[in-house]
Amino acid sequence: MTTTATAPRPQPLRPRALKPGDLVVIASLSGPLHAEYEPDLDQAVVVLERMGFRVRRAPLLEAGRHRWWSAATPAEIAREFNTLLRDPEVRAVIAHDGGQTALGYLDLIDIEAVRADPKPILGHSDISLLHLVLYARTGLVGFHTDLATPGLGGHWQSAPTARRAELEKLYSTLLTSTEPIGALPAGPSWECWRTGRTEGRLIGGVLNRIVLNQATRYALPLERFDGAVLFWEELGGHASHVWSYLQVLRHAGILDRISGMVVGVPTAIEGLGAPEESPNLREIVLDALGDRDIPVLGNVEIGHAGPNLPMPVGTRVALDAQQRALSLLESAAGPLTVTGPGS
Repeated sequence: MTTTATAPRPQPLRPRALKPGDLVVIASLSGPLHAEYEPDLDQAVVVLERMGFRVRRAPLLEAGRHRWWSAATPAEIAREFNTLLRDPEVRAVIAHDGGQTALGYLDLIDIEAVRADPKPILGHSDISLLHLVLYARTGLVGFHTDLATPGLGGHWQSAPTARRAELEKLYSTLLTSTEPIGALPAGPSWECWRTGRTEGRLIGGVLNRIVLNQATRYALPLERFDGAVLFWEELGGHASHVWSYLQVLRHAGILDRISGMVVGVPTAIEGLGAPEESPNLREIVLDALGDRDIPVLGNVEIGHAGPNLPMPVGTRVALDAQQRALSLLESAAGPLTVTGPGS
């Protein structure tokens, strides 16, 4: 099946492309930094500096500091985040890790600061909420990428040397180029779960965060899913939870509107494929989609399972599931602009 999205879309709000020497700040936007992961954070700094950026740690990124499961209270995190958004010297913010806190400060983010000086916010997991909310409210392109400590300083370091070099080049291009990246490097795990080709805007993140966000006043309007390519991954829980989340998206009308789906490698999900009577993830996805004839590409590196390929929320992509191909058709960064969803 070949589909092409034709409904009008709001223009994405692209951050200004970074230049060598620009300042990237690593911040605790959700969970705390545990002392044993300090070396991983140090390695993440090395990776970012090797890309040509200056790097600074935000004050709340202090090993051992925490409040419950968070780096600080939601108000404190929002205050520091807003300071970074307002600081013209800061050209990008990368989350140190995910966590469980972003829901607590979605209403405290300085949206006008985002519109006035859009900058890349990098990360995944709990940071998916920030990408979705800021895209919904301002059109800001969300940089769904690896986190600093478990990603750049963790998973990347155990990857083969050639893969690390490939990722560094990919991330550097994502942040500094105003030209489309084009085809993402396909991995051996990629599988065609339903054939077809489509083009559409990327929307997605952690599956449970997509569902949670749609229950808030910051939910993406349904028409924003028209023709979109929905990407998602999930960490933990049970296979039945994944099925239930997909059913929520079906009841919400989202699965009827999207033109394609990209599914990440599942991580620590119980009840997938064992014992024998348990479904695999492909079966769960196709069961939820029913007779919706859209391309589905499965087991893509876009989540907790390891080094992440970038998935810039709000940019246009081409998906060919049968060919196991996914291409970024637009740049995530560009000249400074204040063009948003209402333009």
